[in-house]
Amino acid sequence: MGTGAADLAVPSAQELEQLEGLALELALEAGRLIVDERPDDLGVSHTKSTATDIVTVMDQRAQDLLRSRLHSARPQDGFLGEEEGGADTRSQITWVVDPIDGTVNYLYGIPSYAVSVAAVVGDPATAGAWRPVAGAVVNPVTAESFHARLSGGAWRRVASGPDEALRLGEPPELGQALVGTGFGYDARRRVWQGRVLAEVIGQVRDIRRIGSAALDLCAVAAGSLDCYFERGLNAWDMAAAWLVVTEAGGAVTGLAGAPPSGAMVVAGAPLLHGALERVLRAAVEAVGAEIG
Repeated sequence: MGTGAADLAVPSAQELEQLEGLALELALEAGRLIVDERPDDLGVSHTKSTATDIVTVMDQRAQDLLRSRLHSARPQDGFLGEEEGGADTRSQITWVVDPIDGTVNYLYGIPSYAVSVAAVVGDPATAGAWRPVAGAVVNPVTAESFHARLSGGAWRRVASGPDEALRLGEPPELGQALVGTGFGYDARRRVWQGRVLAEVIGQVRDIRRIGSAALDLCAVAAGSLDCYFERGLNAWDMAAAWLVVTEAGGAVTGLAGAPPSGAMVVAGAPLLHGALERVLRAAVEAVGAEIG
């Protein structure tokens, strides 16, 4: 995660527990909102970078709910979300949220989308200058939630059942690994990603593209994916799930020792992570720079 991030001061154990609880509580609440109040005729309100990068009214409503609740509970903290509206921190904590990670799945009614809420220290706008310290990822359709805090382990809960501790076991060899990935909205980026994937796919068991980076990363922690990589993630896509993976015993980095960032995120059990990272470095070198 980089020397700068490793040197950042973190909250006390008691405060970390409170932050984790708040993240989970609010992710569950926002999850209920986006499911219970999803319009039958849900449409696109506007787009961001491209025509296929969809933003719905419910994205903004869910983020507004999260921001309001967080401000009431911790008014000194900063806020960074995927949609409009943010605030600088007056404490050591910034909340990084994705109100609907997997918006296209949400639009089409595919039950693989999530609310991600994370408390981080440092500057989440600068790669290597921040780290998550508590967070939660909730799939409101399956009633599955993941949560973690620094040095507190990673946990999975289904509906109102008990928490299940997540701990990565001995990973398979890369050639037997089921690998998750994703693709950007911009067509030129997808072409580059497809070329990198073509260099990788013959060296692994198979590839899955689920459509939510947060759920992909949590799937690594839960063992339903062996490892994962993607280019183009933002802080809100990965903050909470990054912590879930590392607290489950996994590694999350970029390439060649870089911190996880928009350039690349690689996740998995340490040995498998290292094997995938080496293959990805070779693939990126073979494909060359992204154009556009």
